[in-house]
Amino acid sequence: MNLKEFCGGEDFFNPTTVFNSSDPEFSGCFEDIVFDLLPVAYILFFGLAYFFAFRNSYTTTIPVSRLFVAKLIFTVLLWILAWADFGRGLWEWLNNVDISYAALISPLIIGLGMVTAAFFTNFDRLKGIRSSGLLTLYWILYIITWALVFKTKVELIMRGDLSVSELWRCVTFFLSYTCVIALLIMSFMVDQPSAQPPQDPYYDASEDLLQQTDKDLKVCPENAASFLSKMMFEWFSKMIFLGYKRPLVDEDLWLLNNEDKCSRVSRHFMKNWNVEKAKVKKAIAPAIPAGNSYFAGTDEEVLIEQPEEKKKMPSLFKALVVTFGPYFAFSAFLKLINDVLTFVSPQLLSALIAYTTNNAPVWQGYLLAVLLFVTAIVQSIVLQQYFHVCFVAGMRLRSAVVASVYKKALILSNAAKKESTVGEVVNLMSVDAQRFMDLMSYINIIWSGPFQIILAMYFLWLQLGPSVLAGLCVMIILIPINGLIASKAHKLQVRQMKHKDERIKLMNEVLNGIKVLKMYAWEMSFKEKLTSIRNLELGVLRSAAYLNAGASFTWVCAPFMVSLISFAVYVISDPHNVLDAQKAFVSISLFNILRFPLMMLPVMVSALVQSNVSLKRLQKFLSNEELDERSVNRNPHSSSPAIEVIEGTFSWAKDEDPVLRDISLDIPDGKLVAVVGQVGSGKSSLISSLLGDMEKIEGHVSVKGSVAYVAQQAWIQNLTVRDNILFGQKLDVCKYQDTVEACELKEDFDMLPGGDQTEIGERGINLSGGQKQRVSIARAVYQDAQVYLFDDPLSAVDSHVGKNIFDNVLGPRGVLRKKTRILVTHGVNFLPQVDSIVVLVNGRITEVGDYYQLLEKNGAFAEFLRNYADADDETFEEEDPTVPISPVLLEDDEAETDPMIEAVDSSTQAKRKFERQRSRKSMSESAVVGPTCKYVPLKKNDPNRVCKLPQQKQQDDKLITTETAETGNVGLSVLTSYMRSLGYHVVFIIVLLYTIQNGLSVYSNIWLSQWSNDPINPDGTQNSTSLRLGVYAGVGFGQALTVLFASFALSFGSVAAARVLHANMLHSIMRAPMAFFDTTPLGRVMNRFSKDVYLVDEVIPRCLSTFLSTMFLTLATFFVIIFSTPIFAVVVIPILILYWFVQRFYVRTSRQLKRLESISRSPIYSHFSETMNGTSTIRAYGLKKNFVKQNEAKVDTNQMAYYPNIVSNRWLALRLEIVGNLIVLFAAIFAVLEKGKIESGIVGLSISYAMQITMIMNWMVRMASEVETNIVAVERVKEYTNVDQEAPLKIANRTPPGDWPDIGGIHFDDYSTRYREDLDLVVKNIDVNIGGGEKVGLVGRTGAGKSSMTLALFRIIESASGRIVIDGRNIADMGLGDLRSKLSIIPQDPVLFSGTMRMNLDPFEAYDDDKLWDALEHSHLKEFVTSLPDKLEHQVAEGGENLSVGQRQLVCLARALLRRSKILVLDEATAAVDLETDDLIQKTIRDRFADCTTFTIAHRLNTIMDSTRVIVLDAGKVVEFDSPENLLKAKGIFYSMAKDAGLT
Repeated sequence: MNLKEFCGGEDFFNPTTVFNSSDPEFSGCFEDIVFDLLPVAYILFFGLAYFFAFRNSYTTTIPVSRLFVAKLIFTVLLWILAWADFGRGLWEWLNNVDISYAALISPLIIGLGMVTAAFFTNFDRLKGIRSSGLLTLYWILYIITWALVFKTKVELIMRGDLSVSELWRCVTFFLSYTCVIALLIMSFMVDQPSAQPPQDPYYDASEDLLQQTDKDLKVCPENAASFLSKMMFEWFSKMIFLGYKRPLVDEDLWLLNNEDKCSRVSRHFMKNWNVEKAKVKKAIAPAIPAGNSYFAGTDEEVLIEQPEEKKKMPSLFKALVVTFGPYFAFSAFLKLINDVLTFVSPQLLSALIAYTTNNAPVWQGYLLAVLLFVTAIVQSIVLQQYFHVCFVAGMRLRSAVVASVYKKALILSNAAKKESTVGEVVNLMSVDAQRFMDLMSYINIIWSGPFQIILAMYFLWLQLGPSVLAGLCVMIILIPINGLIASKAHKLQVRQMKHKDERIKLMNEVLNGIKVLKMYAWEMSFKEKLTSIRNLELGVLRSAAYLNAGASFTWVCAPFMVSLISFAVYVISDPHNVLDAQKAFVSISLFNILRFPLMMLPVMVSALVQSNVSLKRLQKFLSNEELDERSVNRNPHSSSPAIEVIEGTFSWAKDEDPVLRDISLDIPDGKLVAVVGQVGSGKSSLISSLLGDMEKIEGHVSVKGSVAYVAQQAWIQNLTVRDNILFGQKLDVCKYQDTVEACELKEDFDMLPGGDQTEIGERGINLSGGQKQRVSIARAVYQDAQVYLFDDPLSAVDSHVGKNIFDNVLGPRGVLRKKTRILVTHGVNFLPQVDSIVVLVNGRITEVGDYYQLLEKNGAFAEFLRNYADADDETFEEEDPTVPISPVLLEDDEAETDPMIEAVDSSTQAKRKFERQRSRKSMSESAVVGPTCKYVPLKKNDPNRVCKLPQQKQQDDKLITTETAETGNVGLSVLTSYMRSLGYHVVFIIVLLYTIQNGLSVYSNIWLSQWSNDPINPDGTQNSTSLRLGVYAGVGFGQALTVLFASFALSFGSVAAARVLHANMLHSIMRAPMAFFDTTPLGRVMNRFSKDVYLVDEVIPRCLSTFLSTMFLTLATFFVIIFSTPIFAVVVIPILILYWFVQRFYVRTSRQLKRLESISRSPIYSHFSETMNGTSTIRAYGLKKNFVKQNEAKVDTNQMAYYPNIVSNRWLALRLEIVGNLIVLFAAIFAVLEKGKIESGIVGLSISYAMQITMIMNWMVRMASEVETNIVAVERVKEYTNVDQEAPLKIANRTPPGDWPDIGGIHFDDYSTRYREDLDLVVKNIDVNIGGGEKVGLVGRTGAGKSSMTLALFRIIESASGRIVIDGRNIADMGLGDLRSKLSIIPQDPVLFSGTMRMNLDPFEAYDDDKLWDALEHSHLKEFVTSLPDKLEHQVAEGGENLSVGQRQLVCLARALLRRSKILVLDEATAAVDLETDDLIQKTIRDRFADCTTFTIAHRLNTIMDSTRVIVLDAGKVVEFDSPENLLKAKGIFYSMAKDAGLT
């Protein structure tokens, strides 16, 4: 059977009736088979892929709905109609009625399609798919194909004389077509959501912190959108219109879709990353010698131990591929469709040019015009979906990177921490993560570029023959050039990132220590250090910019050179090779297609190089050594002691010498153990070893039960006081009240502006040192853990407060009396009350026992007490021989006798015995332990007790201001500011060069059009070929040169602008008052110096360059089209108006979304920096998971603004491309209308330019918006350039003499001050006169204004009224630099910077080595520094983390010794050192600063008892001011404090 017989005797397809007729007709057989088979073939082929893609969907089943039932009914009805047709046909065939086989098979094909459609309708319901893309396209295909059948049926009816068979088929067809239309309409509707939440193994809604804490967040409407709405991004229009009406705010944003949430993405990624780690572990395992205990640690330990050259890392690349590979595969599929469609347009152009020169029917011209339009529309939709998939994958990739970096940072080992500073890790989370995001958008170019080049070369071969090989040779020659550029770019990239890391790292340290820098008057010097690093970074940036300028020259030259060489070889190789319009402009359109892959491939290679650098940095960080969680056994046997260490040896890093050796410790449940020793003896290290923060080289450690830890330097979060205390626990009012009272916080709550709801600034900036430590202790108490580790927290509080806290919290009557407690302390007054004392000397335990036993031994501990106990111990008069016991306490414990009370009695006897032995001073013959203070035990058994929270206060303002988004248009001042930074003359040159370049571009194409229209000689040749070719080449090279010069000019200007903007912001921040840093999170400032500076450095110049190129190209395109077909001018204005409206709608929304995204990014870095300072505390409390959730919530909050930003770009691009496609349609229609009136060369010129307009105008508007949204970075940098400034560093004609102050006399003349204008006075009407050389002590309860008074001396806070006069000069009249450089301070919180010990002592090399060693000797650090391998060149870790707090304090003392000022301020300077070191420091200060005026703020009152006079402050006022002796006689506040401290 042949095809004609199959079709019942008619032709299957007759080209004459189709193509040569003014009314084309298809045969019935063709309509039956092809038009029915197309949709069915589609659903069978793509349905298979659809089934496998969604068969494992996590979404649960949708309940049966009316919509589902209606779809099923109509689909079944179609199946019935198909079978009815088949039945009718079969009956006719059996009755020998003339019927074709095609008519019989056609209903079977339709029936198969309908069964498949019914299957997928139910499949969608089962898999929770609310709107099916597969079925929507299926019904659209039927609508299109059956439209032609519909035309045939109508014409058949119109002709009349229908047979019964024909009438039957007409009726069934019209019924079927109606059903298909109904099903298409229903496919635009959305089914109801699933009844149950998705069963996603990577996402748990119950752990979604953001969703739990903010119930008002709106669900993203994307899930409820139809397939067509998703394709057109119509679901987003609501936000676009809202953003147009008013500026968007956070409340307008939608929750992320579950699959985009950070927790889900990071879990998926971490699962695959752990698989890669396991592979490496498995590969390395056989190489480990059996029984080698040193290798018996974690996987990461094994990695560290491998020789550097053999060290194998897990493959981050593979983990990323496995996680994000499916998204890449789907995007590659979309890109493939787009690329194929890209080459359809030149073929249609070829047909259209041919149409203008032949006698084809007019409908063909219109069909070609419509096909051009439809192809472009489909291509636009596919392209935007491709970009959407890529950008969403990039967004998810960023979430995975940020989350994994955060998780890793929480468990980094100490050795790894040294390699990765906070600034470097912030760069990983910001710059490197951004690089991955950017790469995801264009990574498909790697295969798509070569694919497009191959296709283009194939079609060019069809046009120009072998001549195209010459063009191919040019491309091959350009490959090594691009390779050289990429190689150079790689090196520059590595250098730039190195400098950027250095700058960010130093900036982070500067911001963390800004108060100390200002007090030392070092801020300008550190600014110079930062500027010098920045200059190195800019030098590399400039080189990279010039390299890019050279690269842009090759990019412009590449497609032009390919076309020039190809045309030249074509016309020169054979005189009969004529360049007509069809060849010229089809080739040009193909060369234009070629331009993109040729331009993007080198960029892509460069981007891959950059991303590879980032990949290696990230891989190295994620592969870093982790703390071994198994180093401490957390679940020992129930009969084990609470804490047990057996022959433990510990170090801070595997390659370092042990800090603790042969440690054996056994602490039973419920005991209180004190750890004592000199500075650097290993006390804090012992606590760290119990927390698992150190490397356990050998031995066994077990800790039973939950742990609470109080660090030596209190770690406070940027939350309310209450939230800091609760620390993730639920609020129990009674428990909270008891905790607050026990930790002496009640009075502080009364003083704080918002009570316990007062927001604490970053690093506890608005709390005193004592308050911070008491909040930290309260946090531990509230946790109700089994084991408590206290690392000398009481040194930061006033002595009488410390006593109360000890007795109410830690001591034998404290709320923690039944808990196991280890207390590192320098205060000997607590020791008689503890169960056991551990004495550490040089990292070894030398003595263990209770107070009595150690006295009996008469060893090092007894010697230590003999020397120092009298300086700090509390002694009480004989009349008060016992410690009063609260009746409530007895009531609480009446059922049992507390063994601790008996222990106190025995230790009291020991104390008395020892006191009798003391001969250094005559004192009372006996002494007993414990101050006469109020005890506040937990009152558990009182049923009538009423618990209440502290009284709420109305806090006028938040301390940390919320980062606000600017609204409306980016101010003209911002644009002019950037242009001014570029240089107006540079801007003019750039614009001029771009104008010339595009003028030459237009002229070259007009020249080509005229060439193609040159008449052909009778012998088949053209005249003036050499002239035409020469001019074309000359114009092209001129074009490339202008691009080169324009790129150079822009590179020069952008680097200059980057320098100016960064320098101005840096200067402004360094000169900002402390009030700015108190109210601004450091993460926000760091965000400006990392992300925003990156945008100014690299992104804005790139966007500006592209915008200028596309803008001039758009103008050129409109000029060419109007020049070619003047009638086109009629539609230009409406199209431009439409463009303008779309762009305006978009820009308002996009700009605001960009601002919201920038603002929500800062808290990620703030939270990270905060976390890094408290990793030990977080791990100790077992709250890693909670903090990971908080980080994920902050990332999600940021992505909630970023995701709409992605969609807004797609929304805009699609609408712009649709409008641009209208230009193609009109250009083609006008060419058809003008057939015979215009030459084919002009048609080719017009339409080839029109085909570019879609992409060019889209890019122009996109880049205009990108420039406007990214210029927000300039706006944000400019904002920090205009912050309030401190007084000048120097004031002309008011510089004090070089020897000022020569006496050191200070007069506070009715002085008052406050921290900020909107706050209450902290120091009130102080009027004191201090003579030169006086030693003045400052005492008062926490918050009395002691530190504020010293800040006033340095003018960290300025006078509200009154003045301070030093040696006859009002300090308000001189420059801050002149004042602060003449004063010295040893601050409460010692601040050190990463760098050498020399740099920390003398940052600017003002002193020689002899003076440095002399300062170290007198600050008692010489022995320690001498023992270091590198001596003065010893590398200090970030924040001085590899030194103890006491050693850091001694470094600060050494700084003061070097400066030798006449006025010295000691702000709790010896709080963190042991009594012996304290005594030595006091002796040094007395000797070296004998003739200086000293202010000493002290918690240990004994340190100021030898002061000339003492100022007693209360609530910011001086209440007592006299010598210590007179104040004790007066029996006022000072007397009561001394009595509390046991000094009377």
